[in-house]
Amino acid sequence: MDPVDDLDAGPGAPDPEDPVEAGDRRSLPLVQLIPNLVTLLGLCAGLTSIRYTLDEYYQTAAALIILAAIMDGMDGLLARKLNAASHFGAELDSLSDFVCFGVAPGMFVYHFVLRDLPGMGWLFVLVFVICACLRLARFNVNRNAPPPPGRVHFVGVPAPAGAMLGLLPVFLALSGWIETRNWPLLVALYMGMVGLLMISRLPTPSPKGWRVPRNRAIWVLLGVAVFAGAMATKPWSVLALVDLAYLGVLGWGAWIERRKLA
Repeated sequence: MDPVDDLDAGPGAPDPEDPVEAGDRRSLPLVQLIPNLVTLLGLCAGLTSIRYTLDEYYQTAAALIILAAIMDGMDGLLARKLNAASHFGAELDSLSDFVCFGVAPGMFVYHFVLRDLPGMGWLFVLVFVICACLRLARFNVNRNAPPPPGRVHFVGVPAPAGAMLGLLPVFLALSGWIETRNWPLLVALYMGMVGLLMISRLPTPSPKGWRVPRNRAIWVLLGVAVFAGAMATKPWSVLALVDLAYLGVLGWGAWIERRKLA
């Protein structure tokens, strides 16, 4: 062995002559890459959504952002189940989230609703996108911090949920309920409000804190089946209702927090 290599090895270093240990250093199981591959697929969906937005294929663009949100939920779950979590994966996920749930919905709403209000509309889209960026930066900094006291919850609206809320004007228009393109100023103000919700300190529900009584699990499964059927037939109406219900939950939570502080 070369003397320099011997000095660099140090105690407990793998023996480069041992094929097993050398293999551990030079390769890794393919299964470890699956969460990152799912993250990249979600990023591709978000970027492709921007393309379809510019081409005015709005339904396809909205579906791709929803697909990116599904992928975002899957990559973290896979990383935990496969014991494949890594700092690289966490940073990649955060960068993907900024594109998929900050830039893509901001561009979508601007192109769909706010082009007739270019100055003010773009200003509030910038607020939305920057707030998404700040939200993700805060999450990265606090990733290893102890969880907040009480029931498991998020602090502020998560980026994927913020994207879905930001797309509410699109869902309302595609469902035929309200032609939101006739109200660009109201939509611009709404986008700014959603951005502020993402960086707020408001406790928001987390699926990790949900518990289902065993004797009611069958009703949850049935509800999911009904939801899936409704999504297949009236997706934009269902998504608009989900957004409105989530806003109601956020309003109730804000009222509870205000009472606690009073």
